[in-house]
Amino acid sequence: MRARCQCPRPGNAPRECRTIRQIAAFPYRTEATSPDGVIRVLLVTSRASGRWVIPKGNIGGGAKPHVAAAQEAEEEAGVLGAICPTPLGSFRYRKKRGSGASLMVDVDVFPLAVTQELQSWKEQPERQRRWFTLSEAAAAVDEPDLRDLIRSFSPAEFRAAARRGAGIPEKSKVAPMFAWFQRLLPRTGNFFEMFEAHARTVTAGAEAMARLMEADGTARAEHITEVIEREHDADEITRDVLQTVRKTFLTPFDRGAITSLVGAMDDTIDEMQAAAAAIDLYQVSDFAPEMRDMTAIIVDAARLTAEAMPLLRNVAQNGARLHELTERLVRMEGQADDIHAAGLRRALADHGNSDTLRFVVEREIYKHLERIVDAFEDVANEIDGIVIDHA
Repeated sequence: MRARCQCPRPGNAPRECRTIRQIAAFPYRTEATSPDGVIRVLLVTSRASGRWVIPKGNIGGGAKPHVAAAQEAEEEAGVLGAICPTPLGSFRYRKKRGSGASLMVDVDVFPLAVTQELQSWKEQPERQRRWFTLSEAAAAVDEPDLRDLIRSFSPAEFRAAARRGAGIPEKSKVAPMFAWFQRLLPRTGNFFEMFEAHARTVTAGAEAMARLMEADGTARAEHITEVIEREHDADEITRDVLQTVRKTFLTPFDRGAITSLVGAMDDTIDEMQAAAAAIDLYQVSDFAPEMRDMTAIIVDAARLTAEAMPLLRNVAQNGARLHELTERLVRMEGQADDIHAAGLRRALADHGNSDTLRFVVEREIYKHLERIVDAFEDVANEIDGIVIDHA
């Protein structure tokens, strides 16, 4: 967390003690299936200096912070996508004002999974945009805090952070002598590869859900088909895991933990398929803002799950970072519950008396979206259980 003003009454604090607050989008996309280097981030040039930055700006008109960040991404970088309402973090920089003063600005950053790049956009004549690898982007920006934030998106940096960090849970259900003996035993079965493959499939399904929320016509049907196909792919991996558990004498974790983890992951994409099927059945083409927000949370939850899987290869070393990732998943589930409730209230107010059928349909879609997020919380709980047992 960045430092904040310590005045006892911030609303009545002297003007020079108030920190300016802004929002920013972190536009990213995945381009590979390997654990490292899977993510690229989109940077734009600033209008004044031409340096590389992420799309950012002020919150105006009473808009929600993540909605304002998405608007900045569309206007400055010409990209659309699913933006998670839970901020990734924040960074701080000094902004030169017209008066000559250089004032501190705190910027909350929201991850944006890009689903569409526009050919023309509002600030296109004034800016350049370019996709960078995470290491290239970190080197291109000037702000040290933003540089660290970009690096934190990399699985390799997650592992480095875990090596530097602390806070691994102290409680363990495994006796120290048994844990030591277990580490000496040979391990067989390609469980880690299957976990990672399943997580990539879940991520692809979540991204298809996000595109579905933005699509129309034929494209909508194609995204529904992709979600269904991804669910079938995940089922194949799940079957492979269960068969391998039965055939393998020595496993990296308790057999119950292995089957519970892959089962929880499979539940996430099963619920995505159920949501896509409901959208197809009821021919839903207009999605409320709360539905889009919940889908954005799903996309980011899938990304966090995919980045947690490689860390399970060495739980003792990566326990701290795994715990951080699962804590974020749990926080996101809590925020999704609030968004779900707000969406139902909106649907009831808009359609409860005038169009009961539409209210029932929207309630059904919200139910499926909530179940997806709940399934990701179950994944977080399974990962936490492994960390407690083996860290």
